[in-house]
Amino acid sequence: MGVDQPVTSSNRMVVRLHKYLKEMFPILPRTALGYLLFFEIFFLVGLTQGYGWLPITIGDVVAGFTIMAFLLTLRIADDFKDYDTDLTLFPDRALPSGRVHKKDLAVLLIILDSITVIANIIFVGNHVFFALLVAYGFAMSFWFFQKYRIQRSLPLALITHNPVQLVLNMYVISYACSRYGIPLLTWQNILILFTLYFPGLVWEIARKVRAPQDETDYVTYSKLFGVRTPVIVILVAMFLDAVMASILGFQLYWWTPIAIMGIYGVLVLVGILFLNNPKRFALVTPVSLYIYGAQGLMVVFLIARLAGIGVS
Repeated sequence: MGVDQPVTSSNRMVVRLHKYLKEMFPILPRTALGYLLFFEIFFLVGLTQGYGWLPITIGDVVAGFTIMAFLLTLRIADDFKDYDTDLTLFPDRALPSGRVHKKDLAVLLIILDSITVIANIIFVGNHVFFALLVAYGFAMSFWFFQKYRIQRSLPLALITHNPVQLVLNMYVISYACSRYGIPLLTWQNILILFTLYFPGLVWEIARKVRAPQDETDYVTYSKLFGVRTPVIVILVAMFLDAVMASILGFQLYWWTPIAIMGIYGVLVLVGILFLNNPKRFALVTPVSLYIYGAQGLMVVFLIARLAGIGVS
């Protein structure tokens, strides 16, 4: 006859955290995204300098895990930062609804960040840029100690918070340079730094652009500046991204710019359609598809180049 296991407070915490992660940060897809971003930057750094495949090491595994852990840390930090606002605007989210407790998330943060810091110190060795990443993330978690100014200004929040992607990219680029034994400050690395920053920038803007009839009490860029200005900013930013990606891609295959600019052309068409009739669809959906399409295309080119396909 079996004996029922007592339901302890720690067991209940694990259950709550499981539900939180399933809802707010699906672990498997986000871990895959972290490693995809890591290896895309890593091999792009090598290939654009004339190098190829390097065997995967435990340092690579830790660095890829660090991206996922950092993104999860930011997710939890945002839930803490926006708690009071979410109680009013998004009461059904996991934390304001009570499905997960602040203590649960604090425990998860302590365990996750401790593992990440120790693993980086032991296996990665990229201490300066890892420290910069930690410092930037810490400052973000506290509104750069200017909450009374930044929280009330959506553009100021964008300017201060969104560049974290640049810091994250720099962490990977510097690590890749140390692995390949190549200089950090090259024009290729500068392009890589920014071409993998713009997608996050435009996604952040696009998800806060709505048709007039869809606006709520939630502050959006379209409410502040109208629909036209944010769409133009998105198209300009992605044009710069497409140009940079084309320059980098040209070093892999000569026809890469044709494919990249073709995808950008589709985004321009979508932007025009949205301006003409914004109530037809949410802008963030086609922008997300563009980002996944362009980034996916670059990953395919990288894999093909690493495999030696089309290389004489």
